[in-house]
Amino acid sequence: MRLTLLYGALFTVSGAALLAIMFLLFRRKAIFMVLVPCYGIKEEDCPYLPGSRPRTINPMVLLEQQQDALKHEFLVQSGIALAIMLVVSLLLGWFVAGRVLRPLRTMTTTVQHISARNVHERLAFAGPRDELKDLADTVDGLLGRLEAALDAQKRFVANAAHELRTPLTLERALLEETLTDRRATIEAFRATFERVVAISDQQGRLLESLLTLATSERGLESRVPVDLAALTERVLAARPEPAAGDPRLYPRIEPAATAGDPALVERLVANLVDNAVRYNVPGGSVDVVTGSRDGQAVVSVSNTGPVVPPEQVARLLEPFQRLDRSARGDGHHGLGLSIAHAIALAHGGTLSALPRQDGGLVVQAAFPAELGLGEADRSVRLERGTAA
Repeated sequence: MRLTLLYGALFTVSGAALLAIMFLLFRRKAIFMVLVPCYGIKEEDCPYLPGSRPRTINPMVLLEQQQDALKHEFLVQSGIALAIMLVVSLLLGWFVAGRVLRPLRTMTTTVQHISARNVHERLAFAGPRDELKDLADTVDGLLGRLEAALDAQKRFVANAAHELRTPLTLERALLEETLTDRRATIEAFRATFERVVAISDQQGRLLESLLTLATSERGLESRVPVDLAALTERVLAARPEPAAGDPRLYPRIEPAATAGDPALVERLVANLVDNAVRYNVPGGSVDVVTGSRDGQAVVSVSNTGPVVPPEQVARLLEPFQRLDRSARGDGHHGLGLSIAHAIALAHGGTLSALPRQDGGLVVQAAFPAELGLGEADRSVRLERGTAA
């Protein structure tokens, strides 16, 4: 209805403007008035017709009378024609508006019937490449991303439930075994409780990791200047001294300024270093590098671990995914790289992983560079340089 009224209004305005222009031109061409003898004058008053009463008429008065009569008839007939065409334009406008809006109604109806159960359906709009086609393709792309997100969420919930159910089942089995043993001693109860406490600690770490992952995927509420170099040094300083046969750390720390949540960025660096040390070979090495490259603040961690097939790298960035699926019950749940990936995305950055030819991974997190740190950060960096 609104489009029909708009079409009718546009036609009325343009028609009235056209008639006004014609009327102005009509007034200026008064010579056309005299082509019809005595137009608009009584026959007995026309001096040009036989049988008229002999009287003297001023030619100017005669011309004005003819002009007034023609203008009146022009306006009346033009108004009637405009009214008729207005009705026709409203009918045509209603028809055209219906044809234009029909694809939109179809798309609206289809989208209204799409839910989580049939999110795989698409509009699949067929037509020429125009605005409606672009809109339908955009909606199809959005539905595709929603389907992928829902599938990932379902997998995440299923994996999380499995990971949480396993230690709970083990705890219950340990407690029932001890309670049903009539000959259980205090030492047996103590040993059972120690195992239950260890399992509870493992569950706590899992829940903390899940909370960090959820917080990272929700995005950042505020940003402060962050120096990747300072955070990386803090992470490396907090690590225990490597024992014999443990991988060795080789840091190359250069200033790298960005903005974000310092706690989350520190968790990212810690996860990358922990993964590089855990999934390594005896006597291997871990290279930790920070710096600025191509206008980005970068932290890169590479190790000398087992050979990683290139087709498996993308899967390792998903939650609860590990290269060795049989390594369950070791206290690790395959959340380290997925948490780092989520933190990088929350900061508007990227996290990439590339397999090394001789084994291991090169994992690099790149953040948008922050031009200039605060005075406090500058003083900390100066103190660190002076101490070095």
